[in-house]
Amino acid sequence: MSFVQDGEIYPMPISQDHKRAFDGDRGPNTGGMGAYSPVPQISETVIEETFGTIVDPAIGAMAAEGTSFNGILYAGVILTEEGPKVIEFNARFGDPETQVVLPKMKSDFGAFMDAILDGRKFDLEWDGQAMLGVVIAADGYPGEIEKGILLPSFEELQGVEVVHAGTRETDKGFVGNGGRVLLVSAKGESLLAAQEKVYKELDKLEWLGYFYRTDIGWRAMQN
Repeated sequence: MSFVQDGEIYPMPISQDHKRAFDGDRGPNTGGMGAYSPVPQISETVIEETFGTIVDPAIGAMAAEGTSFNGILYAGVILTEEGPKVIEFNARFGDPETQVVLPKMKSDFGAFMDAILDGRKFDLEWDGQAMLGVVIAADGYPGEIEKGILLPSFEELQGVEVVHAGTRETDKGFVGNGGRVLLVSAKGESLLAAQEKVYKELDKLEWLGYFYRTDIGWRAMQN
């Protein structure tokens, strides 16, 4: 993902999403069951090649055709034997990737937005910590689901962020109101530390009517 303004590209740290519903990358494709950043199995050389052969040329070509792009450019890329190839372009943030990328921004987000909208250069800074997030989904997702099932209270959770998605607040508490209902994330000095923190907190609660993958970040742990 990159912020783009008048041909100026501000790359975000890369992230890895998990599309399959169940552990071990099994089951149907979903909108994303969790993500992590950084992605240690993808080298800086590959990242530079991706920007040099895909992102930069795409932005340059749009400007050359008189249709310059300003906004969020999300290049979904797969690494093949022939190098990085485009799966898709999106003109928006990605979900759940954004939830593990934006918390790594050290710069003031509002000041950055003001600067690029005014056409001013900005020294965008990111921290070096790892971030990992796990999606909580309703049983049956991405197929038929039941809405209105009460979610556990999050008061016991410590050291994690809870991002609501498909929820609704009632007088009894939050209930599910969609397929993917929450993302629970943590930051750590390493991906392993962030992963352990998230799952330790998730294990404190009973998720009746909901499920989540227990192996988010497993590819990174192989490196």
